[in-house]
Amino acid sequence: MSASNKPKTKLNPLVKIVFDFGPLVLFFFANSYRGIFFATAVFMIAVIAALAIQYFLIRRIPIVPVVTAAIVLVFGGLTLWLQNETFIKMKPTIIYAMFAAILLAGLATGRPLFELVLDNAFHLKEEGWKKLTWRWALFFLALAVLNEVLWRSVSTDTWVAFKTFGFLPLTLIFALAQAPLFIRYAIKSPQS
Repeated sequence: MSASNKPKTKLNPLVKIVFDFGPLVLFFFANSYRGIFFATAVFMIAVIAALAIQYFLIRRIPIVPVVTAAIVLVFGGLTLWLQNETFIKMKPTIIYAMFAAILLAGLATGRPLFELVLDNAFHLKEEGWKKLTWRWALFFLALAVLNEVLWRSVSTDTWVAFKTFGFLPLTLIFALAQAPLFIRYAIKSPQS
């Protein structure tokens, strides 16, 4: 089997969750320990470490973690350099708005990109991918608005706590609520 035909190595889902949310949990505890600027530095280091370990394990890094890490590094760097916590607080808004814009652009060009985001883990009819993409785009827009409202109206510690323990459960609940769509539009894997 040639290198181009080899199936992609995938991470165990629990390991993937650690890489995706571990840096965020470290951000929370670092903020509790020494404040937002220390937490931002820890977050940046943890994101880079998670990418490096992920690359070491599977020899590739999916695009979403790379883009997210780039935004963390830019906005985290600005936060530390200018000693202004506004930048790290705006980062989720920018990420969520960017994800929504990318998904909506994909729909506008006739390519529901959410299938790529899920790395071919599911196989749906085209109508299912379109509906799922619409839903996630609107959900990401709602999260962007929620983040803007929160960071502008609550303390930094409350914002950090909600960023860590609020956005994740909301996302998981929303993802689970999509199960009927997956069932309704599922098709057999092309490899079956």
